Amino acid sequence: MTARATRRRPSVRTATGSSGKPSVQTSDARDEKMMRVALRAASRGDGRTFPNPSVGAVVFRGDEILGRGTTKGQPAGAHAEVVALAAARRKFGAKRVRGASIAVTLEPCNFKGRTGACTEALLEAGIARVIVGCVDPHAKVSGRGIRRLRRQGVAVTRGVLEEDCRRQHRGFISVCERGRPHVTLKMATTLDARIAVASGESRWITSAASREFVHQLRNCSDAVMVGSETALADDPILDVRLRGRVVRTPVRVLLDGRLRVPTKARLYDCREDAQTWVLCREGARGIRRAREASSRVFEFPPVEDGFLDLPTIFQELGRAGLTTLLVEGGGRLAAALLRADLVDEVHWMLAPKLIGGDGRAAMGPLGVEKLADAISIEAITVTRRGGDLHLHGQIRHG
Repeated sequence: MTARATRRRPSVRTATGSSGKPSVQTSDARDEKMMRVALRAASRGDGRTFPNPSVGAVVFRGDEILGRGTTKGQPAGAHAEVVALAAARRKFGAKRVRGASIAVTLEPCNFKGRTGACTEALLEAGIARVIVGCVDPHAKVSGRGIRRLRRQGVAVTRGVLEEDCRRQHRGFISVCERGRPHVTLKMATTLDARIAVASGESRWITSAASREFVHQLRNCSDAVMVGSETALADDPILDVRLRGRVVRTPVRVLLDGRLRVPTKARLYDCREDAQTWVLCREGARGIRRAREASSRVFEFPPVEDGFLDLPTIFQELGRAGLTTLLVEGGGRLAAALLRADLVDEVHWMLAPKLIGGDGRAAMGPLGVEKLADAISIEAITVTRRGGDLHLHGQIRHG
């Protein structure tokens, strides 16, 4: 999902080439307009391009758009710049592309990995100016792409709608800077923070509009995680259903230390390219069945009280390629992640219902003994979804 663009007063910005002298004067308004187009293109690949970030690019001359591009889904898929250049050439020809500009949400890469360097593709195409949303934090890039282009006389403007571009690439940035995915926690509760009645009945606490939004969250996430309690209670399948049809299935991550969830559960259905990753204790009973039924099994040594080390687990998920992770339950898992400071943002759906103290609590213990130690949620927005309230905010770390 792309954050709403921040409006700024139009001004004139000067970009510099390799000589350090002004080479191109551009309007901030046009730069931002094209970056918004690139951001929309980037959002189309959300959840589908990991371990690569979903980048957007647009080739243009003046106000005329020549081609758009989104990073392709496969690990070796073409990057957004290459896709946009190819689209522009197909429609207008290579001659028209030479001397054009390109807006790209993330700094073009300057090394050959699974694909060629995007800087070389831009230079070969004769692009005269590059507008960069945010610098690529990857150790192999991190400003090198911009320097390479400038050394070759290409005018580069950086930092256009930077906050929005960093939001778009928050998962990739999190993996590069912290070694773990960006983690979003989704909660759906009554006003008194209950997720079920005493018997365990929970369908449906929130409205159809709230449930549809949750599917949108899944659709833009690399993976969805649940704990064993939720898997046993609800038998979820965790696919994405939009307008009544299944459109995709993100990677499903099951945290099940003792492998209590039977392999006949719907989470283990890996047909049609669906993947299920299981996180469990080393040598857990039933691990052979889990390996046969799932896509991947990750084993971890238990730590205090037999629990798994969540920071280590999330580092491993980052190494495995996940950049954005949506956590949907349950209460013990949510509390454990919050205690470990592993949650970055929260979507909380509040239904106008009361269950009372005999209902099941939404959150396990957090170990907060003083109000000063309470977990703070900042930048909260409130939206109505059907009859529910949707609270969205960022967790304040440290």
